Amino acid sequence: MNALDFNQNLHVQGAQAYTIRNETAQDEAAREALLDRAMGEGRRRKSSEKLRRGRLPSEGLAFVARGDDGMLLGSVRLWDIQAGHDAAGKPVRALLLGPLAVEPALKGHGIGVALMRHGISEAARLGHGAIILVGDPEYYERFGFEGEKTALLAMPGPVERRRFLALELKPGHLAGAHGLLSPRGRKPSRATQPAPVSLRFSM
Repeated sequence: MNALDFNQNLHVQGAQAYTIRNETAQDEAAREALLDRAMGEGRRRKSSEKLRRGRLPSEGLAFVARGDDGMLLGSVRLWDIQAGHDAAGKPVRALLLGPLAVEPALKGHGIGVALMRHGISEAARLGHGAIILVGDPEYYERFGFEGEKTALLAMPGPVERRRFLALELKPGHLAGAHGLLSPRGRKPSRATQPAPVSLRFSM
C-alpha cells in the first residue's frame, strides 16, 4: 500500500501532525496503556474479548496513530472470525473490529474517524466480505454499520442487541448468516512483524 497524506485542521494544542501506520510489536506496551486509559480494566471482560483472546489481529489490519512527538494517540484492530453459517450451512468468514480507542483528551478531533476509515478501506482492499462490531450505533452508523445484518447472529456472551452491528464490504456477504460468532484468527508465533506503513495527518 502506498502512503497517503491527509491534512486536517484539528488545533488541539497548536499545529501538530499524527501518522496512521501498521501496528508493530514495539507498539504493544503503549497500546495496552492507552486501552486501559480509554476503556478501563473492564474491557477484558467484554464478550468481544472471547473472540480475540489468544489470537492475533487479521494480517495487515492492526493500526496505530502516533503524534510527531512519538506519543500513541489511537489504535484499532480487526480480527478474523466465523460469523456462523449461511443458509446452505457453509461457514461465513468475517472480521471483528475492536477495540477502537483514542487518547481521552483528544476524543472528538477525528483520530477515531480516520482510524475507522483506514481500517475499513484496508479490509475491503484485502478482499474481506464483512466487518462486525459491538459499539454505539450513533457513532458507527456514519460508516455504514447497521444492526439488521446481525439479526440472526449471536456473540459468545451477553451483548446489547442495538450495539451489535455489521458492515458488508461485499453486498450480500452476510445474507442468511446465523449462529454463534467464533474465532478463526492466527495464534501468536514468531512470525515476522509487518513493515510499518504510514498515513500522515496534521492536527
